Amino acid sequence: MSRTTAELEPESPVRPGAATAAGSGTTPTALDNELKRGLSSRHLQMIAIGGAIGTGLFVASGGTISQAGPGGALVAYALVGLMVFLLMQSLGEMAAKIPVAGSFQTFATRFVSPSFGFAIGWNYWFNWAITVAAELVAAGIIMDFWFPGVPGWIWAGVFLVLLTGLNALSARSFGESEFWLSMIKVSAVILFLIAGVLMILGILGNDSPGMSNWQNREDVFHGGWVSIISVFMIAGFSFQGTELVGVAAGEAKNPRREVPKAIRNVFWRIMIFYIGAIFIIGCLIPFTDPSLLASGEADVAASPFTLVFERAGIAFAAALMNAVILTAILSAGNSGLYASTRMLYSMAHDGKAPKIFGRTNSRGVPIPALLATAAVGLFGFLSAIVGQGAAYAWLLNVSGLCGFIVWAGIAISHYRFRRGFLAQGNKVSDLPYKASFFPIGPLLAFAVLILVIAGQNYQAVLAGHGLEVLSSYIGLPIFLGLWLVHRMVTKSRVVPLLDMDLSAPQDVEDELATQAN
Repeated sequence: MSRTTAELEPESPVRPGAATAAGSGTTPTALDNELKRGLSSRHLQMIAIGGAIGTGLFVASGGTISQAGPGGALVAYALVGLMVFLLMQSLGEMAAKIPVAGSFQTFATRFVSPSFGFAIGWNYWFNWAITVAAELVAAGIIMDFWFPGVPGWIWAGVFLVLLTGLNALSARSFGESEFWLSMIKVSAVILFLIAGVLMILGILGNDSPGMSNWQNREDVFHGGWVSIISVFMIAGFSFQGTELVGVAAGEAKNPRREVPKAIRNVFWRIMIFYIGAIFIIGCLIPFTDPSLLASGEADVAASPFTLVFERAGIAFAAALMNAVILTAILSAGNSGLYASTRMLYSMAHDGKAPKIFGRTNSRGVPIPALLATAAVGLFGFLSAIVGQGAAYAWLLNVSGLCGFIVWAGIAISHYRFRRGFLAQGNKVSDLPYKASFFPIGPLLAFAVLILVIAGQNYQAVLAGHGLEVLSSYIGLPIFLGLWLVHRMVTKSRVVPLLDMDLSAPQDVEDELATQAN
């Protein structure tokens, strides 16, 4: 793909002081401790799209149809998609006005309280740092498909070095690698949608089931609302990653133009991918097919995508989907390493993490924060390999809840941001991007998220399985503990509306002033 003029321009620095007005700690002030705006429009678009397309779609989607029927799965994914749409509108409004790498923790600090921001920041960093470790383990499993004699930990180590190296080069190198990794995932979904439609119409493959799998209402909505609610939780995990565009805004060129564009376009593309894929799987594979119960990376042969491609006559379907799933795993690891590194960097500049993590190299990459995050990834996959499976599973359960907590934090922060913005004499028309459904949007998204968080493992609660309940919900008390302990130590309080810091990074303000002149 040819590069645009904007992509050929030098990367502009993001002055750290401008991104940390809410911070109360010591801030690194060296000239080289700056991020650089190296992410172009196409990078931002693909980061936003690719963030939500992963193994949740390629593998776990089959399990949702098996559990709730095709109609139940469709309803669950549509409702979660609506919630994500409202959240992305909230995030887009704040990120377009204040495009900083700290994103959620900066917004939570400025618009709610420093303690809330502290808890959100460490929560998000831990979420993605552990996710990187999980993806490394999964990558080792995937490589066993082609190289069964090579231990998985070797591949995990190779991929950790590769991803760390890509992130160490520059923001642009991360964006470029993520663009092409996401392009492969998107292309696979588009190919699947085309093949699926042709099979439903009887043009491709052997016998077409047509719409026969949608005729019996009890099968279409198997298990009723209870099953739909169960699938709702799984669908929520599948969509996690869409918020990455908020972090990437801190290093995007012309973020006040590109962030709204990414937010507007990404929702409909993701909804088409998910709703379209669920519909096609529901048409072509009966919900009673035992293959749909597979939900792990090792079950590539049972992936609904693999099954559909095989029935379309593609002989190398398993090998194709194995490559696509590996791409999805590496993409998630790449994005996770980037997002958690930037969050740690931002917290260091806000006085919420050791200041060494606020240092960058000459290319604007926060190397100490990157190495610290990579070390967590190293520890994670090694603990899984040497037999500490139970401890690793607990870490994953903690991180799994973290994404929903961050989403709830986005909704709260946006509600208070808009109120503070108006209280300080501004008009909604002054915003670079406006969330259309305020205040209903963030309030509804928050209410749904509380339901999702509370229902993480309601089956274990009803059955009285104490250890399983603790494993599922342990992330919530850890988050609350971080929040309350920081509040007790620092005596921080909720930020008054009139005292909210609504300033953007200085480089963004300078560009606006230049354009105005």
